Amino acid sequence: EDAATAEISRSQVWQWIRSPKGVLEDGRKVTAPMVKIMVQEELQKVKDSGATGHWDRAAEIFDQMATSEHFEEFLTLPLYEEI
Repeated sequence: EDAATAEISRSQVWQWIRSPKGVLEDGRKVTAPMVKIMVQEELQKVKDSGATGHWDRAAEIFDQMATSEHFEEFLTLPLYEEI
């Protein structure tokens, strides 16, 4: 279930970056640089909460897959190479 949620989120972000309709409520266009900043901000919140895990690597993979030019069909494929 967690992998499915991550897959949907990553796919939506990838589409928003490329779509003219990828706009936030405040009118700002969703861009790859914006996503990279947001990922780092959320990563810091997770770290500040004291949560343990491979958060840096997870953020790096999400960032790469959400902002790359090529849409990787499945988030889990590169992740399986890690385990």
